Amino acid sequence: MHAADLLKLSGIVIVIIGLALRLRTTLVVMTAALVTGLAAGLPLFSSEGIFEALPFLTKPDQEGIINMLGRAFTDNRLMTLFIITLPAIGLAERYGLQEQAATLIRRIAAATVGRLNIVYQLFRVLTGILGIRLNGHPSFVRPLIFPMSVGAAEGELKARTAEELPEDIVEEIKAANSASENYGNFYGQNLSPVQPGILLVFGVLSGLGYVVSVWTLVFYAIPIAAISMILGMIQFWLLDRKYQNKMAGR
Repeated sequence: MHAADLLKLSGIVIVIIGLALRLRTTLVVMTAALVTGLAAGLPLFSSEGIFEALPFLTKPDQEGIINMLGRAFTDNRLMTLFIITLPAIGLAERYGLQEQAATLIRRIAAATVGRLNIVYQLFRVLTGILGIRLNGHPSFVRPLIFPMSVGAAEGELKARTAEELPEDIVEEIKAANSASENYGNFYGQNLSPVQPGILLVFGVLSGLGYVVSVWTLVFYAIPIAAISMILGMIQFWLLDRKYQNKMAGR
């Protein structure tokens, strides 16, 4: 491989270093895209307006990097629709949504953090099969699942209020909620022929000349989704055992 070809992979290095240093993700990805495109010899712009305003410039035959990024954003602009729900969620939280969710879960004697996350993971898999997009983290996890998990933890650890829970347990609950959402959403959406994940794989394979059907891809995704469910259940069951051991130690 020539040095010029290796230079085209510099975007991967930028992403790794940027994320390792915890820099702003959007800035890191945009920088990696620009560096990779320039290293590959792509022009920065290919807009008609620029070359009409500056006629002394030679218009490139290839699409510009900035134009590619703009087209990708407009093609996927529906992904940002969840922003519309944020004001409604904020108002619901202000008027006691989280408190009511925690109060509800405290009334269920059998509710635990692990069981709640198992049920939520199953719920996300089912919504994925049905082709329903919920934008789980801003719409469900933060306003509902997290306060319900905290309420369940209060019951497990015999805490009178959420403030009595140790900070490490609260952070552990947040991680478990995020894991439950990611497991269910990521693998569940591959069980629907109308979800973007399956359609992306289908499009890539078709472009490479492989003759496949969407339903075949769904069929092969079933074992992976089942394994993710089993591993998730084990993880959340171990989390409950950990809290039970904490109580026994007290």
